[in-house]
Amino acid sequence: MTDARKSNRWGLVWALVGGAILVVAIIVIALTSLLAQPPETTPSPLPSAGSTPTSRPTDEPGQAFVDSSVIDNGWIPEPITTDADVYVRAALAAASTFDTQNSTRSDWLTYLDTWFTPDTRYTSEEDREDDLRASQLELRQAVVLPEEEWDSLANEAGRVAADVRGEITYSEVPDDASGDMRIGTADVLLTFTRSDATGAESSYDETVRVSVQVLCGEGSIPTPNTVQQPGDCKVVRYISGSLEP
Repeated sequence: MTDARKSNRWGLVWALVGGAILVVAIIVIALTSLLAQPPETTPSPLPSAGSTPTSRPTDEPGQAFVDSSVIDNGWIPEPITTDADVYVRAALAAASTFDTQNSTRSDWLTYLDTWFTPDTRYTSEEDREDDLRASQLELRQAVVLPEEEWDSLANEAGRVAADVRGEITYSEVPDDASGDMRIGTADVLLTFTRSDATGAESSYDETVRVSVQVLCGEGSIPTPNTVQQPGDCKVVRYISGSLEP
């Protein structure tokens, strides 16, 4: 083989090698460029006209409350929600949860009064107010722990924690044209805790069946000076031993 042919052959080989290297380099640069690009994101939809943002979480983890600080008194905070199931569970527990060492019975009952709203089936304001007072009296006389039992529990540094663990059954409220009121009934587990003379605590459980009539819709009156709004669930009436509204 002549020197000229050898030279041409090696020149062709090096040309092919150089071309391959160039192709690889181009591929590497292209891949690097693609990987360096930020991922595409889908823009969040803009709020529609007339809509207003809200910072009040309802019916989700991080649930909003009318006043969460009441737990320091041993009470159940009232949830801000339009979900009847969430509200009924809290309302039934609130009517039997307290700590005799952190509040008086009177203070506790005054707090429970803030959960109430008038019954919208009454057309006159006077009738609504009269019925509201009657419902709050029924709470005191037929639902919550009687005063003498509170005092007995207080003498032993006692407290009660209520929990609604089972299913809630609902019944309609007669003559409720709005359809926004319901009566929720459930078994409530009460855990009583007492202390003896040495300070040693002992607990025992009782189960009671209680009903509560709630209004979750137009007509409910929020607790003043709170972020609760009209339409959020409120208590109309507690019922013990009977579902007759």
